[in-house]
Amino acid sequence: MYLSRFLSIHALWVTVSSVMQPYPLVWGHYDVCKTQIYTEEGKVWDYMACQPESTDMTKYLKVKLDPPDITCGDPPETFCAMGNPYMCNNECDASTPELAHPPELMFDFEGRHPSTFWQSATWKEYPKPLQVNITLSWSKTIELTDNIVITFESGRPDQMILEKSLDYGRTWQPYQYYATDCLDAFHMDPKSVKDLSQHTVLEIICTEEYSTGYMTNSKIIHFEIKDRFAFFAGPWLRNMASLYGQLDTTKKLRDFFTVTDLRIRLLRPAVGEIFVDELHLARYFYAISDIKVHGRCKCNLHATVCVYDNSKLTCECEHNTTGPDCGKCKKNYQGRPWSPGSYLPIPKGTANTCIPSISSIGTPPKFNRIWPNISSLEVSNPKQVAPKLALSTVSSVQVANHKRANVCDNELLHCQNGGTCHNNVRCLCPAAYTGVLCEKPRCQDAGCGSRAGLAARPPRGPAPPLLLLLLAAMLRAAGPPLL
Repeated sequence: MYLSRFLSIHALWVTVSSVMQPYPLVWGHYDVCKTQIYTEEGKVWDYMACQPESTDMTKYLKVKLDPPDITCGDPPETFCAMGNPYMCNNECDASTPELAHPPELMFDFEGRHPSTFWQSATWKEYPKPLQVNITLSWSKTIELTDNIVITFESGRPDQMILEKSLDYGRTWQPYQYYATDCLDAFHMDPKSVKDLSQHTVLEIICTEEYSTGYMTNSKIIHFEIKDRFAFFAGPWLRNMASLYGQLDTTKKLRDFFTVTDLRIRLLRPAVGEIFVDELHLARYFYAISDIKVHGRCKCNLHATVCVYDNSKLTCECEHNTTGPDCGKCKKNYQGRPWSPGSYLPIPKGTANTCIPSISSIGTPPKFNRIWPNISSLEVSNPKQVAPKLALSTVSSVQVANHKRANVCDNELLHCQNGGTCHNNVRCLCPAAYTGVLCEKPRCQDAGCGSRAGLAARPPRGPAPPLLLLLLAAMLRAAGPPLL
């Protein structure tokens, strides 16, 4: 009886554990910028890296078409149905709401029937190219977190380029090329994201995967963000710690997923054949029913909230930072150079908080504390912006009650990487870190052998409340022991 109950509980626990495995405890969601903790000194703020939630960014964009008069309906014209390209009795009329196809219909709610969509004028001026630029602008730096998905109501274009800008549209770089024949259109060998690797993930490719011409069951074009994430986080994105580590240390990778603007360049409509049918030019046009762009405001890991006010996105900065992207220290908080927050160590990261300028401190408070001059603060590692005290400069500091110098104080001199300040005289560091402010991984001093590698792993947090509740329920279900 005991054995059967034990086996039942064990089976339930294995099931619960396997269900929870896609959500490792060490992921780190970075959804809190600071929290209060209790120490021997009382209640203090513990700062950590933080970022806004991912959301649908099409709610905040502005769209621009070039040429501006490329939308159909002015003057009214007829076009051919997608299902039957030779039934050309559909009408586009900008003056009639039921027959108009303005650009905003690329971003409205989908799911209605018939679907709503933007549509270009037809290719009535053939052989002059029918080309359209669709520019999506946020007036804010955003970080992409999911695939860009474009749904066409017409056939997918024979040739298209997706481009990005990092400087609000002043310069552009290609993101990906799309064509029915990459070699002919762009002098590039066709590839797909599956052909890439960790080492080539930033390569700009041309794909033929999404350009199958005029077919009713082929409407969607992807730019694969998650497949590129998977090179670092695994096929189910379970090892997010690896991805965060790469984003933290590789600026080119981080910039690859960062944009201020996107531009869709439609270069040739879906022809579906080798030759253009000049007797039925009304069958050639572009029509887009939906564009999806998921991402978050870039706040340099210094904010969890991004507000949309007066048609503008702005980070609500923490950690004594300011600016649209929290990209600089506030006035009077420039005691060390500004630095972005860090995803490392997982799961809370490092806030890299801006600290008060020495000149802004004024009269020192009346308790045991020293305020070092700016010359006594050094940055030991530009990527781990942690102040390193030169205690030999005591003669040049302001001393309160001149009893002893503070090594840490949870206000100006934070213990890094999860360390805690003990009586203002030393940092109590986690096993994986050392240094005055726990700023150095131990493997830098002792070498990163197998034992050091194990010690450097972030500790797993306590079991989630959900798992504890499930375990308690299973124990109750087992009933009292039989005597």
